[in-house]
Amino acid sequence: MANHKSAIKRNRQNIKRNTRNTGNRTRIKTHTKRVLEAVAKKDKTTAEQALKDATKVISSVASKGVLHKRAASRKISGLAKKVNQIAASG
Repeated sequence: MANHKSAIKRNRQNIKRNTRNTGNRTRIKTHTKRVLEAVAKKDKTTAEQALKDATKVISSVASKGVLHKRAASRKISGLAKKVNQIAASG
């Protein structure tokens, strides 16, 4: 257990940040799954809307530092590529 006042505060802050970051990572996974499910069903309009929502969530999480900006860019790009394949084929 921490003995110094500053260490106690740091532990409190770390717990708070960890909880927030875990929630944000879960939001990313949820929105990613929604896009992938729409892609699997080949539902173009739902996939495009889900991609729009997912892009917004991933970008906001990246701006907060939970996810690196290049990692966020890769995720968005990969999802967009899959959605665009539906649009091209169907």
